[in-house]
Amino acid sequence: MTVISTTTNPETLSLTLVAEFDADVERVWQVWEDPRQLERWWGPPGYPATFEKHEFTPGGEAGYYMTTPEGEKPRGWWRFTRIERPHRLELDDGFADENGSPVEEMGAGHVVVTLEDLAGRTRMTVLSTFDSEEQMTQMLEMGMEEGMKEAAGQIDSVLASHAHA
Repeated sequence: MTVISTTTNPETLSLTLVAEFDADVERVWQVWEDPRQLERWWGPPGYPATFEKHEFTPGGEAGYYMTTPEGEKPRGWWRFTRIERPHRLELDDGFADENGSPVEEMGAGHVVVTLEDLAGRTRMTVLSTFDSEEQMTQMLEMGMEEGMKEAAGQIDSVLASHAHA
């Protein structure tokens, strides 16, 4: 398992996931940059993600859905706010309706992904911050922490099966 830790912090309304991979920073960056690789790990096991839009530029948007074991398709959206290839990625994220439009009452989160070189290995830190304590509580009750751990746990197989671009 590549996930080192997950930490929730009610004071800063944040959830931090730290994982390490036996791959260089450039290679790990690709699992965010390439939507086909992203689809292979973003949804936890049994909830595969499909990215219908993935505009990987600052100001660009992504739209996706996960397919549940029951065949439902909950949707989400991202707005990329900062991209510093290959070390830092920032995005806003939230739930979307069946048309892909943000569901405002669910609020939005902000995600900062940092990749650090550890002598040829990579440490990935994913910091998710929330709008409010209520939103954070709701997301944790919905299984966000466990889902992120399970999703990130799938990255090793993606790294192993995709050759360098």
